[in-house]
Amino acid sequence: MQEKLIYYFSQSNCEGNAAMRNLLGGKGANLAEMCNIGIPVPPGFTISTAVCQAYCQDNELSCDLRNEIKNYMAMLESDIGCKFGDSNNPLLVSIRSGSVNSMPGMLDTVLNVGLNDATVVGLAKKSGERFAYDSYCRFIMMYSSVVLQLDHHLFQDIVDSEQQKSGAKSLADLNVDVLKKIVNDFKEIVCEKTGKHFPQNVEEQLLNSVNAVFASWKNDRAVSYRRIHNIPENLGTAVNVQAMVFGNLNDNSATGVIFTRNPSTGEKKLFGEFLVNAQGEDVVSGVYTPMPIDGEQESTMEKLLPSVYRELCAVCEKLERHNKDMQDIEFTVQDGKLWILQTRSGKRTAEAAIRIIVDMVEEGAITKEEGILRIDPKTFDNLLHPVLDVKIDQEVIGKGLPASPGVASGYVVFSASDAEKAAEQGKKVILVRSETSPEDINGMNAASGIVTARGGMTSHAAVVTRGMGKPCICSLNGLYIGKDEKFLSMGDIKVNKGESITINGGTGEVMLGILPTILPELSQEFKTIINWVDEIKTVKVRANADTPKDAKIAKEFGSEGIGLCRTEHMFFASDRIEFIQKLIIADDENERTNALNKLEEMQKSDFKEIFSIMEGREVTIRLLDPPLHEFLPHNQSIIEKIAKSLNKSVESVKNKIAQLSEKNPMLGHRGCRLAISHPEIYGMQIRAILSAASELRKEKKIEVKPEIMIPFIMSEKEFILICELIKKEAENFDVNYSIGTMIELPRAALIADKLAKHAEFFSFGTNDLTQTTMGLSRDDSVNFLDSYKESNIFKNDPFEVLDVEGVGELIRIAIERGKKTRKEIKLGICGEHGANPQSIEFFIKSGVDYVSCSPYRVLVAKLVAAQLSISLLGK
Repeated sequence: MQEKLIYYFSQSNCEGNAAMRNLLGGKGANLAEMCNIGIPVPPGFTISTAVCQAYCQDNELSCDLRNEIKNYMAMLESDIGCKFGDSNNPLLVSIRSGSVNSMPGMLDTVLNVGLNDATVVGLAKKSGERFAYDSYCRFIMMYSSVVLQLDHHLFQDIVDSEQQKSGAKSLADLNVDVLKKIVNDFKEIVCEKTGKHFPQNVEEQLLNSVNAVFASWKNDRAVSYRRIHNIPENLGTAVNVQAMVFGNLNDNSATGVIFTRNPSTGEKKLFGEFLVNAQGEDVVSGVYTPMPIDGEQESTMEKLLPSVYRELCAVCEKLERHNKDMQDIEFTVQDGKLWILQTRSGKRTAEAAIRIIVDMVEEGAITKEEGILRIDPKTFDNLLHPVLDVKIDQEVIGKGLPASPGVASGYVVFSASDAEKAAEQGKKVILVRSETSPEDINGMNAASGIVTARGGMTSHAAVVTRGMGKPCICSLNGLYIGKDEKFLSMGDIKVNKGESITINGGTGEVMLGILPTILPELSQEFKTIINWVDEIKTVKVRANADTPKDAKIAKEFGSEGIGLCRTEHMFFASDRIEFIQKLIIADDENERTNALNKLEEMQKSDFKEIFSIMEGREVTIRLLDPPLHEFLPHNQSIIEKIAKSLNKSVESVKNKIAQLSEKNPMLGHRGCRLAISHPEIYGMQIRAILSAASELRKEKKIEVKPEIMIPFIMSEKEFILICELIKKEAENFDVNYSIGTMIELPRAALIADKLAKHAEFFSFGTNDLTQTTMGLSRDDSVNFLDSYKESNIFKNDPFEVLDVEGVGELIRIAIERGKKTRKEIKLGICGEHGANPQSIEFFIKSGVDYVSCSPYRVLVAKLVAAQLSISLLGK
């Protein structure tokens, strides 16, 4: 039986529903579902995503499909009572994309398909000459750009010129004679640029438009958007062919976009914009500044079209209740009749997303578990981004619409390509444009923030940046961009390309220079979500914290302990590094003892403060594991200073440094190998740890059980020797402690059963385990990893997403063998993979007790752990 490729939708005959999203795309599934629940939707049909997948291979529509489209057009003609291509009563259709995942503005649309020199006359008799030629202008311009691939500005320049001559503000203000002239000018451009007349055959228009929308799945901006948002390439887009309804028919007609809640704040209040006597593209293009749907002003829909406004409010309530989420709704009013063209879950800021979820749980619309599953970890992470320090003077030089909140500072650039180049050089930039278009997607992704001279709160710039979690200001008052794009000005203020500004997308304010920021104060809704997450997740989340300052931040972010304290990082401060350098280059026991005594004093103080901050929470301390090259002095003045303090010659110190240098220091004299060579180093650290714990118990009655972790183990004998060293030092202290090891070498994973005889815990150092398993360097592999991803050798960077096949298999083996020896062995993850959603899923399935990550990623890791507990364990 042949697979069904086209699905009809109308209120009397609907072949689809919301559950068919993968086949009908998001838009097609939602159109069908709206028909099913009685929402006024113009009828039409959806060509499925399966056709797109075939089209991407063959680059053409099959003959069978073309015939099928004709049959469905006949059904549509019967429903509407108009005929496609008829010179007296013409049916016009829109051809719109509809991918499975929302990709706002990235794929193509063609409106008013079916207009030609004959049908425009019939449309004029039926609905008025001015309207008919306005629609014909729009169709030729859009068809020429999308289907014929001609530069949009060739046509927009003509419109702008005619508007300037007559003083009109938009296409809708031009009289019919001017519109007829524009139509002729447009057709001349098409003929000149293509060598052919503008197509008059309406079936050719229809099929070519469908082709073009399918082809847009592979355009550069769509490919970039999918890469940025991790959308699979093989999903494809559906195409929706739908009867046109006209917001540009007369002054009792309109078009707009409305959100059922405020997408910036999450407030439960309708938020949207509309234009009278216009078509949908006018609202989102950024070319026109639309009017608010409701508010105090006279020019609102509530005032201008009160009955339609009331009906729209009822539709919004019905759609949100049915879909259990904030909706982004596109609508058209044709001569007082409301039509809904699309609904989807609306893009929203991180703050709004959290507030909406908490509100909807409290309203009883969704459960806590459903709410947690809806949170995008990246969105959650955005809430932790810095905000402006209000204590610092801020000179505001301009203000516009606060389209997407957040703060960003950077150097001004005026093109997407300049933003990309700057980002490649590690620079932060603010992209300033008259308005953005889908072609700017890579530059928008590269920029830290966006500013536009035009466009409203539902413009392309606003919607896309909200989805990206970047600050954006639209319609910046008085913004003028120089014709050569070398400067911008606002009144008397001039900012040249390359000079810095700061933008606050939450207030719409622009300030000169790069301003200082501070960590945000988290909202009550955010704290509520965290409480839910803590109730639901099944693994603990600890932090990687090396200093008292890190420990304090970790605790503030809700860390349940410290999973990795890298003791060598305690010595990076400028007033400490010379002592570790002296230790490394010491020639005799006396020199080494002097350095060790000083280091022991420092470490004891740090451990005591860290234990105090963590108030009895578990703290895993990794004994010294420095690749020596990170500490060896190279600066001449520092070498001279060390030589003087040790009463040595500069030459002798340089000779010692040369002796210690290693060709491959990541695999050299580090970790437990230092303790085998110089046991006094680990002896010093153990005394510092245990004396700190002992004193804290006496002074503050805080019980601490340090977890002492031995790094870079590859042999059971190594481990035994160092365990004996720890136990010997511990005889002098009445402190509970445990000993474990970091599994970061493949051999350690394979002998985990032997190590577990002596280890009470394993912590997997996935960064080094990835390096040593795959033969990749974290620092050097960046030079070729992109090529490997492009060639599909790697789907992801293995230092960001755990390599489950290789590194993951070693972790499985280590856990299985370790538990055979010691059933109750504690298992943790302390590499950077500990906050990656895909990796955490693997860790939970593998049975780890905790993951550990940087303090700033603790909350994201908690969220992911809760989401996985819900989806994997049915919590």
